[in-house]
Amino acid sequence: MPSFKPAYLIHGDDHGRIAERRARLRALAEAESGAQGVELFEGERSTPETVAASLNAMTFALGRRFIVVDGVERWKDGDLKPLEQALAAAPPDTTIAFFAREDNRASAPARLAAAVTKAGGDVAAERSVKPWELPKWVAARARELELELDPGAAGALVAQVGDRQQRLLRELEMLRLELGAGARLDADAVDRLTARSAERRAWTLADELVGRDAAAALRTYLGLTAQGERLESLIYQINRRLRQALDAAQRLEDGESPAQVKRSLRLPSKAADRLLADVRNTDLDALRQAIGSMADLELDARGFREAPRETSAVRAMLRIAA
Repeated sequence: MPSFKPAYLIHGDDHGRIAERRARLRALAEAESGAQGVELFEGERSTPETVAASLNAMTFALGRRFIVVDGVERWKDGDLKPLEQALAAAPPDTTIAFFAREDNRASAPARLAAAVTKAGGDVAAERSVKPWELPKWVAARARELELELDPGAAGALVAQVGDRQQRLLRELEMLRLELGAGARLDADAVDRLTARSAERRAWTLADELVGRDAAAALRTYLGLTAQGERLESLIYQINRRLRQALDAAQRLEDGESPAQVKRSLRLPSKAADRLLADVRNTDLDALRQAIGSMADLELDARGFREAPRETSAVRAMLRIAA
């Protein structure tokens, strides 16, 4: 069975991580003492006075008692004296956990952190990682899971999955389960293993359109629709790639080097090379017209015009890849 400290303060601006820790603590508490052994203080009930009164109240419950307190980022230092006294004299079979979801305007009171520490508890800060620090953070989490990421692989994972730390951590955990301890991944392996099959094929379709391979694009499109992919989702993916290609083409036209453009694409190396190669074989006007064709297709997909959706999709792709 897990051991519990008398008090915890979990605070910071990573609200997803804080919610996850709260849910885990509550699940452990209910497993230890049952739902009746957990008291929740939220909203208007979450004040230093009401929480202090609960700590001081006698209870006839069997087993450990858990008190979960939300919203302490709204509390003020000047209101904490009754709670400080209650924490100092809390019964030994009680655990109280405070949660503060901080932002630029609100944060957990410093006196609360001091009171939790004085009571023999833990104070933990859950901070969001800055975007430019995410690859370093990903690499560190990977090492904790006994995975090794080659240079560029951590950045590829961020580009593939997004900047949500919890989702990045889940992807790393799935890689650990799939590959085992000691696995080493490069950027291409990360791209291959972390993208969903349908998502990978949607990007393939977009690349085939940018590269003007009409036959391959139609085959991929028909395969995606046969497995149930929605046209609206494909339009979104294709539009993203077309706009990425247009931006790259414009920057090359303006005199930026291919290496400069490639570094800014936030794509795995091979995918970036392919996009740049396709861009060199087209022109700005063709890419602008392709984006216009996708806008027309989106109107058809949403039912704003009379044309059948499937017919409109095929015609749009043939126009773009012509």
